[in-house]
Amino acid sequence: MTYPQVKRRIVTWVHRYLANPLAKPLVGRIPGNALLETTGRRSGLARRTPIGGRLVGSTFWMVSDHGRDSAYVRNIDADPRVRLQLRSRWHTGTARPLPDDDARARLRQLPRVNSAMVRLLGTNLLTIRIDLDPTGETAR
Repeated sequence: MTYPQVKRRIVTWVHRYLANPLAKPLVGRIPGNALLETTGRRSGLARRTPIGGRLVGSTFWMVSDHGRDSAYVRNIDADPRVRLQLRSRWHTGTARPLPDDDARARLRQLPRVNSAMVRLLGTNLLTIRIDLDPTGETAR
């Protein structure tokens, strides 16, 4: 097993069992944090993942630390329709991975603490763009 594979396994375990359960209740209270809801590519169930990024106009920008190896990115590849909770309000939108975007440059435009963690823990950075629907706010 290579170093990036070992690092990805360890970071994935930390995210799944420690960081994400602690971060979910804080979404909306910490600037730059959001909750991304994708549809499971195999189960069809809603999958919620705390993420960091920035809303610019009607577009939410973020960088995935493990690129296409992240489960939520594979879910986006299977079904790009997502929901995003920003400050306690849910919005619908369409997510697009942007492999040609310079993810490291994008991180310099996003919240500093989250960007530093993504750079530190990431193995294959990938920019994700979420275009929110004009009337995409949903009740929930």
